[in-house]
Amino acid sequence: MTPSLLRRVQITHIRNIREARLDGLGPVNVLYGANGSGKTSVLEAIHLLGMARSFRGNPRTLITHGEESCTVHGRLEPGNTGIGVRRERRGEFQIKLAGQSVRSIAELVEALPVQAITADSFELLSGPPGERRRFMDWGVFHVEHDFYIQWKRYQRGIKQRNTLLRRGKMADSQLPVWSREIAESGEALTAHRERYVSRLAEEFSKCMQRLAPGLEGLELRFRSGWDSQLSLQEALEKSLKLDLEQGFTHIGPQRADIRVLIGGRPAIEVLSRGQQKLVVYGLKLSQGRIMGNSGRQHCLYLVDDLPAELDEQHAGRVCEFLSELDNGQVFISSIERDQVLRVWPVSSQEQLEMFHVEHGVITST
Repeated sequence: MTPSLLRRVQITHIRNIREARLDGLGPVNVLYGANGSGKTSVLEAIHLLGMARSFRGNPRTLITHGEESCTVHGRLEPGNTGIGVRRERRGEFQIKLAGQSVRSIAELVEALPVQAITADSFELLSGPPGERRRFMDWGVFHVEHDFYIQWKRYQRGIKQRNTLLRRGKMADSQLPVWSREIAESGEALTAHRERYVSRLAEEFSKCMQRLAPGLEGLELRFRSGWDSQLSLQEALEKSLKLDLEQGFTHIGPQRADIRVLIGGRPAIEVLSRGQQKLVVYGLKLSQGRIMGNSGRQHCLYLVDDLPAELDEQHAGRVCEFLSELDNGQVFISSIERDQVLRVWPVSSQEQLEMFHVEHGVITST
């Protein structure tokens, strides 16, 4: 797949942005302005364009007060390919790629891979396993070609099995069939995850050596969601009595997790807030590096409030890393443009496109 850059974005009715257009987007784009001016809303709009949802809050709150829908359109180059998403307050959405309506969010995610690094990204360390599974599966989806097929197969199978478990003895004849189905698909998607996490751990180690060279003992640990000494089929058989009693499947890939440890302890218990943010950067940047090395696609990074919780030295290391991406595009928000200029490598400041945001109005500077 040929790497694409987002060259133009048009935003309608997203939070305090009633109508705005960003033209001439480059490899690195800086959005600066006072708190509440709409910088984060621009990043949300771009996230909507790549994921069909915001990275914060209820999607209904994304829509400007008093309006029934919001839309974002973009142009990708090369090819001048159109991409657009419309979300309605009722929860419905429409997606268009190259002028054609598509129903699958997976097609959108593949066309415009987006990574957001925001205040909520700390959930990767402190949040529930579901947050880390979504992070992991986003990466696996982009580099393991068969993963999405097995993931859909497993979701369908576990839904059927849970329905049968709730029926109890009436389901005796069908239950083994669906147990075998999720055992087979679950083993396959877990193999994809394990391969990916192995690559991620290697890339993460390299990233962290650059971002925080004094931080030693970091590791990524993958948990499959069941006893690793057993096959999934064996684990399901062992868990059957409990599954029948409570009416759902207790073990399997839906319980998978990845944890960041330092010296064998959860990183969230050991690291300072600034160190945690560097770890989040390391995780997200590692995913983009893997995608680039796989030749699949570029990765678009949304960095909200770059200076927050980082001193200038570490912010500079992050910027140096971002400036060297040859398979990515970056959008950074900050209160003042100088906050970025002070930490961005002087030798590559020609990369920067500047946009001032004030009361939902965006001006190229």
